[in-house]
Amino acid sequence: MHEDAGQRAAETSPETGCAPSACPPRDVPGYTLCHYVCGWLGSARGDIPQVATRLTRTDTLGHWRMRWNLGRNRYRVVAGLYAVGTPDSSAPVLLCANYKLSFDLLRRALDGLDAWLLVLDTKGINVWCAAGKGTFGTAEIVRRVARSGLDEIVSHRTLIAPQLGAPGIAAHLVKKECGFRIVYGPVRATDIKAFLSAGQQATPAMRRVTFTPWERTILTPVELTIFGRKLLWIALLLLLLGGIGEGFFSFGNLWQRGGGAILTGLGGLVAGAVITPILLPWLPGRAFATKGAVAGGAVAVGALLVYGPTLGVLNGIAFLLSITAVASYCGMNFTGSSTYTSPSGVEKEMRRALPLQMGTLLLAAAFWFAAAF
Repeated sequence: MHEDAGQRAAETSPETGCAPSACPPRDVPGYTLCHYVCGWLGSARGDIPQVATRLTRTDTLGHWRMRWNLGRNRYRVVAGLYAVGTPDSSAPVLLCANYKLSFDLLRRALDGLDAWLLVLDTKGINVWCAAGKGTFGTAEIVRRVARSGLDEIVSHRTLIAPQLGAPGIAAHLVKKECGFRIVYGPVRATDIKAFLSAGQQATPAMRRVTFTPWERTILTPVELTIFGRKLLWIALLLLLLGGIGEGFFSFGNLWQRGGGAILTGLGGLVAGAVITPILLPWLPGRAFATKGAVAGGAVAVGALLVYGPTLGVLNGIAFLLSITAVASYCGMNFTGSSTYTSPSGVEKEMRRALPLQMGTLLLAAAFWFAAAF
């Protein structure tokens, strides 16, 4: 792959949203073909790739894969300058991360507009996380402005940055080092058109970060897959431990007790990684570990009301403690996806919660082993 977006070519597509006359030949020797680029726009610094504003089936499939954490670290576009529509020297310049999901949502929101997209190299990380890591930040903006020759392409000196990128940007240093001032746009890409129409003025609603039930729900597949990678090894361990009992080892116990332990762990995972995020504002407690424990405890109590007599006292106690501990841990893990927390608050919560979670799991294991003899 070539280093800069201006050096890239693309295959044509009937779904792009660009004028057919603007599209390049399908085969351009020496270039990588990208389906989201649909043509070229001449500028003082050479041809700039035009990007489509209508997403294709390929994009939709890619978004689904990202929701399930499949190849997430490799889902990126080449950093550099892109054109949406046919922007001129007075068209707005919007900053974007090179995480392709962010890039796709922004270009789709710009349908019908003429604008420049200056894509920063955030190592394939979204704006909010990249700002915290420093890759969506001052140094990268200055570097990308210089490499794209933006000062020769546009007549104004304004860059529109997403509001969630603000933690990584020192606007006064950007102005000092490259001559461009930073204007912070809305939180959501869907508000870009209204923001531009209002003279780059954001309403209070555009500045507000939402975290609705649906926005929390679409994050749960990633949470599940994060833990899912370790589940196979944990399941094998639980099967082997489940076989231990009177007579030292029994294959009957392996499937019955070991299988039950696996189902218990899955119950805690679902309670902490799915139920807790969805019900987040309504679960009692401020700490995510507490919220997860409440969700896990409720699931365990509900199951015990049905299956308690079958499990017996010792297994029932082990079941209750283990689901509560696992759900607490998984719920605490969701802090990295939430708009409710701060890094210092997360660290403080983890220092307090992890010993309790581990102690509860060990106590559950003790009751579980005791029930086998």
